[in-house]
Amino acid sequence: MLSLLSLKAVANNEWFEFYNNTRSLGMGGASVAVTSDDTSLYRNPANLGSIRDIYGTALDPEIEGTSNLTAAQIDIKSVMETLSTKPDTYYRSKQQISPVLVRRNVGFGFIYKNEISAEISSADLTVMDTKYINDAGAVFGANLRLFDGRIKIGAAAKFINRIEVQNSALSTSGPTDLQTIGSEGSAVAFDGGLLIQAPWTYIPTLGVVVRDIGDTAFDKKDGFRMRTTTRPATVKQSVDAAIALFPIHSNQFRSVWTIEYSDITNSRNDTDSAKRAHLGIEFNTRDIFFVRLGYNQRYATAGLEIASENIVWQLATYGEEIGTQAAPREDRRISTKLAIRF
Repeated sequence: MLSLLSLKAVANNEWFEFYNNTRSLGMGGASVAVTSDDTSLYRNPANLGSIRDIYGTALDPEIEGTSNLTAAQIDIKSVMETLSTKPDTYYRSKQQISPVLVRRNVGFGFIYKNEISAEISSADLTVMDTKYINDAGAVFGANLRLFDGRIKIGAAAKFINRIEVQNSALSTSGPTDLQTIGSEGSAVAFDGGLLIQAPWTYIPTLGVVVRDIGDTAFDKKDGFRMRTTTRPATVKQSVDAAIALFPIHSNQFRSVWTIEYSDITNSRNDTDSAKRAHLGIEFNTRDIFFVRLGYNQRYATAGLEIASENIVWQLATYGEEIGTQAAPREDRRISTKLAIRF
């Protein structure tokens, strides 16, 4: 692991994931081997086999950003106007809801996500480097338990309609409406997951997820929410793997320790190994108070959670790598989630 952390990046672009959440961001972005709650449906369908009961979330708004949020937050024109007066300022904002209904081995949910990262360089004030994704979709997942749950095999099917703007030189004097500058399309995508848990002290666990099996192309239907002349970029198949330990320290206190490595097959064609490394720790007292620490892409993370039977509040801070190999650059962000569950 020390060798892994010492490797330097060759190229850097911020990675947009289909799904991430406040809990995992507080734990260094790790979730493949530890997500045994409603978010299993999105992060690793094999962990649906670890859910103890039937429950769901009726409302779970999640927001993320930095101190540079605008009033409109994710409106490209508004962001551009703000950054025109603040060159070399990196802007990040995200809004997400993902209500689900899950029970052991099966789950169904919806997702709506709207996110943007952008910057105008003082070297050229006429263009804005823009990454914008708006997703609306549904996910169904199922899991098969073998050998009393020591092996779990899960699968998830996703329908996604995506509106996307990927433009490193979006003109600050040109149009900003999504129908003109964006791409839109729909896709049916599939994920597969595996969990192997040994029946020993600390329950050592190996987790693997294959995302976007066979690649995800947004070519199934255009014009679902708007009509554009181009389709969003195809998402390449990727593989994430993790190991985890689950010590039980007392009847009311336990913890989770995990190391995760993203995109083992390098589908992103990015040789920056440090961007793939995630370490997470979670301390849990009576399933009410949670404290989280971690490492995400060279930078420290932290989080906390207060949970009752029906209401959950989570908060996390994390760093995202947005620089280059020669000049690493951290974008420090805050994510929070309030969920009403049953």
